[in-house]
Amino acid sequence: MSQSFPTSLHADSSAGRGAASEEAAPFRLETRKPTACVYVDGFNLYYGALKDTPLRWLNPLALASNVFPAFDCVCCKYFSAPVSAKAGSSEQALRQSVYWRALRTIPSLEIIEGHFKVRRTWALSANPPPDMVEIIRAEEKGSDVNLASHLLVDAIAGSYDVALVISGDSDLVTPIGMLTRKFCRSVGVINPQRLSGPGRRRLRGSSQLKQVASYY
Repeated sequence: MSQSFPTSLHADSSAGRGAASEEAAPFRLETRKPTACVYVDGFNLYYGALKDTPLRWLNPLALASNVFPAFDCVCCKYFSAPVSAKAGSSEQALRQSVYWRALRTIPSLEIIEGHFKVRRTWALSANPPPDMVEIIRAEEKGSDVNLASHLLVDAIAGSYDVALVISGDSDLVTPIGMLTRKFCRSVGVINPQRLSGPGRRRLRGSSQLKQVASYY
């Protein structure tokens, strides 16, 4: 992770004819950090590490920069869906709106929205009778597909040297594995399920993500 990438050769001003010692190199090699783009699974991060904690104003770009200081995190894509009145409470929607407004003040961060699908359905009752109860189910749609699509397209476009994914969702194993194994691209995973403080919830890792990620 301390690997640096050469960018250009600059002439050493002390290396003029007859002006440098035999030990002086005529050129010096400038290096740069590998560039990284951060891909955030917003709800996975929130429910995995932030819910019911005081950590309400997390900057995911700063988090990735602190966890991977060897990389220059040049962009961040945050994948989530706006909470509607049908999918959650008005207080939840307001809190999310305020947080998104704060995220949008980060110049290199982009919020990419999915949507909620709300439907009435039947489910087994935990305390029968009755055996079945009617419920309202809200499901987030689009965010995992959006994240995987941007991850792959940005790699093809050469938008980064390294991709950093903040998610513990095993649905991302296939696109990450394609990048690391078939295309030899570096992908780091920050699993928010392992950032939970002691006494809050059981720590859960993902052996599948760990197998395909370059860094975990």
